[in-house]
Amino acid sequence: MSIRIGAHVDGADAVAQAEAIGAQVAQVFLGDPQSWKVTGSGFPGGEDALRSAAQEAGIDLYVHAPYGINVASTNNRIRIPSRKLLQATLEGAAAIGAKGVVVHGGHVTAKDDPDVGLDNWRKAIDSLDTDVPVLIENTAGGDFAMARHLERIEQLWAAVMASSNASVVGFTLDTCHAWSGGLDLATAAADIKAITGRIDLVHANDSRDEAGSGGDRHAHFGEGRIPPELLVGVIEAAGAPVVCETHGDMGPDIAWLRERLAG
Repeated sequence: MSIRIGAHVDGADAVAQAEAIGAQVAQVFLGDPQSWKVTGSGFPGGEDALRSAAQEAGIDLYVHAPYGINVASTNNRIRIPSRKLLQATLEGAAAIGAKGVVVHGGHVTAKDDPDVGLDNWRKAIDSLDTDVPVLIENTAGGDFAMARHLERIEQLWAAVMASSNASVVGFTLDTCHAWSGGLDLATAAADIKAITGRIDLVHANDSRDEAGSGGDRHAHFGEGRIPPELLVGVIEAAGAPVVCETHGDMGPDIAWLRERLAG
């Protein structure tokens, strides 16, 4: 099995950056990830130009949704704008021909009933008008997170599968988040697949924090706390396209992983 490997790059120069580091996959933002607006990739010539350039280069595009999205929230001032922003992000992703939009699982608060957050996820999926897959990503921290622990991930998956739009939902496994969130990387891919039946994308990152710490600080391969054999093993077991996300030059990360997966 040949796994396609890539990295998160700047949308305005996505294809050239991907080609420079040997990436077959490129993940981009469609605006400031901290904002509540979709302003576009910034690619010269616009979204059609990015779509065409990526296709010509043989690069698969993915979009990471803004960080503030939390469709599980019981706060109307967060939940409703989150749904709108997710819809806008999906529309932007369709314009560049992206294969999926990665969105964090979100959370509720200590005083909330988690079941309400789960149902809010179902309602959010119900409300979407898209052919682009929504790839829910596991998260590292938070006792009230919707996608940190396996038990909650199972509940979340059951909720979104009850949606009339269930066919557009997929899953992103982040290795750093799984490690810091307390999942066993030796079995994480199998455990997730037992729940979801699928892993659509892997965010392949080492972790600067200890297992189970709840920290979300990525590290380049070999510079973090995750044993290399666990990293390679979980990525192999997932069997999905890979995006490396650590800041800085990710060419060495791609080469590191490609060499070990080929072996």
